[in-house]
Amino acid sequence: MRFAIATLGCKVNQYDSAIIESRLAARGWKRRDFTDAADVYVINTCTVTDRADSESLKLARRARRINPDARIVMTGCFAQANPEALANAAEVDAVVGLSRLDDLDRAVAGENSARVMVTNLRKTRAAIELKAVALEGQTRAFLKLQEGCDQFCSFCIVPTSRGRSRSVEPRHIIAALDELALRGFKEATLSGVHLGGYGRDLDPAIELADLLEMIAERSPITRIRVSSLDPEELSDRIIDVIAKSPSFCAHLHLPLQSGEDGILARMRRRYDRDFFRDRVERVLSAMPDAAIGTDLIVGFPGESAAQFEATREYVSGLPLAYLHVFPYSVRAGTTAARFPGRVGAGEIKRRAAEMRRIGEQKRSAFAARFVGRRLNVLLEESAEENTQQDTNDRWLSGYSRNYIRVLTSGPGAIANHVVEVEASLAKSAQLVGQVVPAGTGISFAAGAGPSI
Repeated sequence: MRFAIATLGCKVNQYDSAIIESRLAARGWKRRDFTDAADVYVINTCTVTDRADSESLKLARRARRINPDARIVMTGCFAQANPEALANAAEVDAVVGLSRLDDLDRAVAGENSARVMVTNLRKTRAAIELKAVALEGQTRAFLKLQEGCDQFCSFCIVPTSRGRSRSVEPRHIIAALDELALRGFKEATLSGVHLGGYGRDLDPAIELADLLEMIAERSPITRIRVSSLDPEELSDRIIDVIAKSPSFCAHLHLPLQSGEDGILARMRRRYDRDFFRDRVERVLSAMPDAAIGTDLIVGFPGESAAQFEATREYVSGLPLAYLHVFPYSVRAGTTAARFPGRVGAGEIKRRAAEMRRIGEQKRSAFAARFVGRRLNVLLEESAEENTQQDTNDRWLSGYSRNYIRVLTSGPGAIANHVVEVEASLAKSAQLVGQVVPAGTGISFAAGAGPSI
């Protein structure tokens, strides 16, 4: 059996696709590129915008052209939120919602005659499959600890597509980290759809800070990243746990979305710009070298030129390490889709380009701060640069604990090793440096290194 997977959308979807691939591979089935002939095509859909929906259907039609006799199985957020739209498409053989991995296996194998297999995740507490995966080209593992969301921001369909917030029990997470260490992983990212909501659904309920304290005491892995947290859920206690434990990396991602309070209120966010600035300053007071990134949506309905300028000035003045900029796009079924005051496509494109320029400047400036300093780097892969002349070394790429991409040289077989690199040059948003010798040879640090 040959299968191919196409993944649309966010890293959570990439995580889910990696889980699907591992399950199918365990059955002895062979992975093929999506452009190649396969017996089954699995399309892990996104529904964050109307455009994402149409992209999913385009992929189904493309798969049907490649192999008219193949089975085409749709899963992911679009399949969960609007299964009828996919079931009505002639190219689609089966629609499987989220958290139904056994049904997905059967649909891929042609063992289930049902065309639509979707559970209402707002009414059902579906289990989460906790499994460590490494995304392509990375040696870092990802663990999804939480699924679903109860926030209902006005622009977001996730509470409908992913269902209620639900969490993995701490004992399973600790066991998974132990397993990762035995498998040789040196870094793990704790992820979730709404990670700040972790633990509220457990009995007894706990907070994310409780889990992080358990991990700080128990984890054998000494490079752990905490993925995106909404600003109002980043407590002083969480900051202190991350800052004081050598297990956690000095890196946080706090989605801002807008730097203007009127737009934040229309987005139904739960903080204002003063609160966001306070969180950034609190993090940096505890971890001066920390990387703080953010998400921004530009061109939200009703965003005037003056409001965009307020966001531009506000973000320009924040000590952020990087920006992820998203042009607003309509998502049917959300409150924002009904808002008046649509911003023209050309103006949205201009605003996005302006914010991305600011983001590039911030990323470069953050990296340049660490020229001349030593960084603890997990090497992941050979860089795009060619093998160095007159040596057997290659350019290698990895990330520091505070999420700066670092280039260094060494033998190509040292991926997934932690080394200490002295940065000598800032090259755009990345650093270039040499591995610091220890004694008579290169030291590959197994444990915690410098704070960055």
